[in-house]
Amino acid sequence: MDELFDQQLVAANRRRAFRSADPKAGFLLDIAAAELADRLSIVERHFDEAVELHGATGITAQLALQTGKIGRLTRVETDSLYAAPGDALVEAPLERLPLPEQSANLILSPLALHLTNDTPGVLVQIRRALKPDGLFLAAIPGAGTLAELRDVLLATEAERTGGASPRVAPFADVRDIGGLLQRVGFALPVVDAQSYTVRYDSLFPLMRDIRAMGMANPLANRSRRPLSRGFFVRAAEMYAERYSDADGRIRATFTLIYASGWAPHASQQQPLKPGSAKMRLADALKAGAQNDDADGK
Repeated sequence: MDELFDQQLVAANRRRAFRSADPKAGFLLDIAAAELADRLSIVERHFDEAVELHGATGITAQLALQTGKIGRLTRVETDSLYAAPGDALVEAPLERLPLPEQSANLILSPLALHLTNDTPGVLVQIRRALKPDGLFLAAIPGAGTLAELRDVLLATEAERTGGASPRVAPFADVRDIGGLLQRVGFALPVVDAQSYTVRYDSLFPLMRDIRAMGMANPLANRSRRPLSRGFFVRAAEMYAERYSDADGRIRATFTLIYASGWAPHASQQQPLKPGSAKMRLADALKAGAQNDDADGK
């Protein structure tokens, strides 16, 4: 399988972002953590064994524990650097889940799955690690994220060199994620997306935030040729021309896909078997039409 992401660079970007500890740049992870905790809080279930996968700051684990829905929580991270005092932390690469089969009731994945080369393989590992009727909750940057920046960087490079290389990571859309959950065997999958618009004074603070989030270009086939300041000055001009508001500030879009799925269990609601319906669809539609006519008289 061809590698889309340079995993060593992904790990280095995440470590650098964690060490910088820029509280302003953590807004996206904070949003994802709050949303996942919110969704967890309405599930009428208690989860004895929970796992947070690659949550960096651990904010997702903290908010999830505050819901009172969790007994014990283990964090999985690529480096012990991410451990806070008192954390139960297990070290493992981004694409390998160090959990025994059917060992967890709940697995949380905040903003990490989009950096995996073999996303279906990681999802299979997650499903196998869940006990029957265990829950998987994830927040994944999706299609539309940094669309403005992608457009501007491609246009600037095409203008200056006549060609372009990938400088913003690709992101999956809602249908891709929903299809993957079904493909790897999750039951009752639910997937939706929310977009957030963030405004900046110019391209340069946006680029600083991206770096401080650990989202700098991690593509394996990225260009190794350094870009000049002139390139970014022109890109900033183009960004302002295309994506600024009346006050001169530019817009940046971040789309988060929220996904959930359950490890299969006999107690879960099952779809009807083909041919088991007691009324044909045509008959049901005919009956509905007759009722509508009667109501209209």
